[in-house]
Amino acid sequence: MRMLLADQGQDWKEDIVTMDMWMKGDLKASCLYGQLPKFTDGDLTLYQSNAILRYLGRKYGLYGKDDREQAVLDVANDGVEDLRLKYIFLIYHNYEEGKAKYVKDLPTQLKPFETLLKQNQGGKAFIVGDKMSFVDYNLLDLLLVHQTLAPQCLDDFPLLSAYVARLSSRPKLKAFLASPQHTGLPINANGKQ
Repeated sequence: MRMLLADQGQDWKEDIVTMDMWMKGDLKASCLYGQLPKFTDGDLTLYQSNAILRYLGRKYGLYGKDDREQAVLDVANDGVEDLRLKYIFLIYHNYEEGKAKYVKDLPTQLKPFETLLKQNQGGKAFIVGDKMSFVDYNLLDLLLVHQTLAPQCLDDFPLLSAYVARLSSRPKLKAFLASPQHTGLPINANGKQ
């Protein structure tokens, strides 16, 4: 969400929630599903990361040009989230015992994204279509996180590797990725990465 907003030239106010603040319970009780993120745009309050991403995608014209592109974007984003759930399980439940196997199996998990890129203009464009989408930001975030976990994870995926480099070099996104607003936040709340 932050990458999307930054790259689209939008300003936002972020309230950082510490573990102590969260454990007090008042904020958690105020959240629809008892979890963050909580996103407010005027009088609209949204929960759930992907609902927020899709909202921002529609708001900023980043949700495909037609029903077909939107459907393929949904497929791609669901794939991103499937991998993100596996990553989250590793980080919070099985890091020490499971990291080696997770990294070993990672190429199988990344291959579908390389395939999607190849199917779209030979990998020279975005995950779907000829313009940036909300899924590109979500996938970029996940790929950057995985490069922290396993720095060589994209070595066998030339299209994904070029995609990360190309998207990360977009001027506003590059500035955000180098800013304390991004680098000052931990990747995961438990410090594992």
